[in-house]
Amino acid sequence: MNKMETMTGARALMVAMEKEGVKEVFGLPGGANLPMYDEFARCDIRHILVRHEQSAAHMADGFGRVSRKPGVCFATSGPGATNILTGIATAQADSSPMIAVTGQVPVAMIGKDAFQESDIIGMANPVVKYAFQPRTPGDIPEMVRKGFYIAETGRPGPVLIDVPKDVQQKEASMVFPDEFKIRGYHPWTDPDIMHVERAIEMLLSAERPIILAGGGTIISSAFAELQSIAELLMIPVVTTFKGKGAFPENHPLSLGPIGMHGHAEANKMMTEADCVLAIGTRFSDRSVGTFEAFEKRLKIIHMDVDPAEIGKNQTTSVAVVGDVRASLRIMVKMLMQKAVKRNEENIWIKHVKETKAYWKEHLKLHPGEMGAAKILRKLREVLPHDSIVTTEVGQHQMWASLFYDVIQPGTFFSSTGLGTMGWGFPAAIGAKVARPDVPVVDIAGDGSFSMTENSLATAVLEDIPVIVFLLNNFTLGMVAQWQRTFYNRRMIGVDQGKCPDYVKLAESYGAQGIRAQSMDELDKAIKTALKSDVATVIDIPIDPEEDVLPFVAPGTSLADMILPS
Repeated sequence: MNKMETMTGARALMVAMEKEGVKEVFGLPGGANLPMYDEFARCDIRHILVRHEQSAAHMADGFGRVSRKPGVCFATSGPGATNILTGIATAQADSSPMIAVTGQVPVAMIGKDAFQESDIIGMANPVVKYAFQPRTPGDIPEMVRKGFYIAETGRPGPVLIDVPKDVQQKEASMVFPDEFKIRGYHPWTDPDIMHVERAIEMLLSAERPIILAGGGTIISSAFAELQSIAELLMIPVVTTFKGKGAFPENHPLSLGPIGMHGHAEANKMMTEADCVLAIGTRFSDRSVGTFEAFEKRLKIIHMDVDPAEIGKNQTTSVAVVGDVRASLRIMVKMLMQKAVKRNEENIWIKHVKETKAYWKEHLKLHPGEMGAAKILRKLREVLPHDSIVTTEVGQHQMWASLFYDVIQPGTFFSSTGLGTMGWGFPAAIGAKVARPDVPVVDIAGDGSFSMTENSLATAVLEDIPVIVFLLNNFTLGMVAQWQRTFYNRRMIGVDQGKCPDYVKLAESYGAQGIRAQSMDELDKAIKTALKSDVATVIDIPIDPEEDVLPFVAPGTSLADMILPS
């Protein structure tokens, strides 16, 4: 195509997205975005029809997390646009690259309470990296180019492009820029080498160092670099929940996630450490407990691509601002030049190994055959290591934190910052579109799955064979656990009854439904689902009284873990 060509705004949008490499879009049409939808008939972009706009955003989010490229979702104006807000906010909270394209009423009608008008720019501004609204067709190519650049550089996040209907319909001479400037946007990439040097000195002088890997480690694909640092300096590794899967959880130096529902050994070792190398984490309250107690005894080295995170929640001794993969690479090179390698049998590592062994033997688990730990360990046993796992939000999510070991880094994703129920299943569909060559499993609870189960229609009709691994306690389990623990068992609004029958529900959509009530049945169900060419729901009834433990109550420190009795 020539550099300049006359076309409609809708056509220009599609051409611009094709230039960005977009192959799939998740969306739902309506009156205000029909000109854009009409262009799907004339382009090579696959449109994947959803049953609710929120699911379109979650699918784009799952696609973006797996592919490391912005997933794209479409919605119409008014309620269509407001329906995707939860999905946009989820992506923003978890730094996921996304482009959300909404239709809007014509320019002359904006601000006049027109039919299906909403100020989506005003509503979305707090939960996007940036929002665009082209007022002429010729604005579109550059806005799309800038939007993709903003979404995937620095700390990734969602970008909104809200296109008035007349801007979609009118023609203009289009210029598709190769170069552009964004005033005031200068993402950090290269770290200060002197700060990396100071970080090394602090780690080498520490007696009980620990690495805390957050979601930024996964976003930057810093897996090899993280493992090199850990092995060179013999430092145990804990993760935030969002960082779960940044480091192989079968590695001898792995302690697993810390926090509200972290591993007992991870929380214990974090309370004994004297120096932490924190990589790509914002020190959320769910990870570190009370901020004051956490930083009181620790020297903190904070690596992050976002300078706004430095010192926001925790006082930092050394800050290394820049892409964390680049920062860790420089650290590895410096350590190799210094020929630094710690003794594998130092006192700290010996203590770590003993603590891991203790909790492996002494952590009490549900005594029944179908306890959560046994169920999730069976899933881990059967699933190939490169399988991608998403989760919903609730007890099952935290059981996954505790009992599902991520072996191949970068294969585990969850809604952590916003904690969005209903995220996991549509996100799994988006992940499968990004990686059709590997199995994709959504670890679900009945409460969360019920919120977006209509995405089964998308999975079936679009031939996207994901697996829903449904831990079904017929209850809003996490709320019920809090009511048992903090509200004297006053159980209000949590009993879901045995409604619906998830096997029949799956079958009604044309998916495969299997109920597994024993370990043998579960083993067969997982293997059957892995061979299936249609989506599968495995319904696994569990004890509604089973709690997620260990547990760090809100407002307490990691040292105050509640353990199973």
